[in-house]
Amino acid sequence: MGTALNLKSSIAALANGIGDPRRGLPEEVFLFASRIVPMINVDLFIRDSEDRTLLTWRDDRFYGSGWHIPGGIIRYKETAAERILACARDELGAEVSFEPQPMVVAETILDQAERGHFISLLYRCQLLTPLDETRRAVPGAPKRGEWAWLPGCPPDFLPAQAQYANLLQTGGNRT
Repeated sequence: MGTALNLKSSIAALANGIGDPRRGLPEEVFLFASRIVPMINVDLFIRDSEDRTLLTWRDDRFYGSGWHIPGGIIRYKETAAERILACARDELGAEVSFEPQPMVVAETILDQAERGHFISLLYRCQLLTPLDETRRAVPGAPKRGEWAWLPGCPPDFLPAQAQYANLLQTGGNRT
C-alpha cells in the first residue's frame, strides 16, 4: 500500500508543478512522458510551383543535424488544426491553409528512450503568406530553424522522417 500511496502523492506533486499543460510541459516532464507514451505530431507538407518541398534544418541531441519536414507535437487539448497553424507561424513565420485529412498517418519507433515513439500526421498545406525571409537558409550552410525549398529528398534528410522520403521524391504522390 505504501508504494501506491507514494506514487499517488508523487503524481499529485508533479501535476501541481506542471501548470497549464496546454501551454506545453516543462522539458523534464515532457521527456518523461515521451518515455512512457507515444507522442502525436503534425507535419506540414508544403510544395512550390517548381516541385520543391519546404524543409527546415534541425540540429538537436535527439535526432542530430539534417533537413526535415516542419512540424510539432500536439499539446494537451490542442487540435491538430491548431498545431498546424502554430507550427507554420513559429517555424516559418507564415500562415497556411491545409487539407482537412492527413495525407499520411505513420508510426515511427526509434531505438532511443526519450522521443522515440511517434504517431505522425502529415498534412498537405499551402502558404497563404510569404515565408519569413530572415529564416532562409544559406545554401551549403543551414542553421537550426532555417528553411529552404529543396528538390527531391536531400542526402542529409533526417532518418527519423524516413517514412516521408519517397513523398519528397514523388511530390507527394504515392508510387
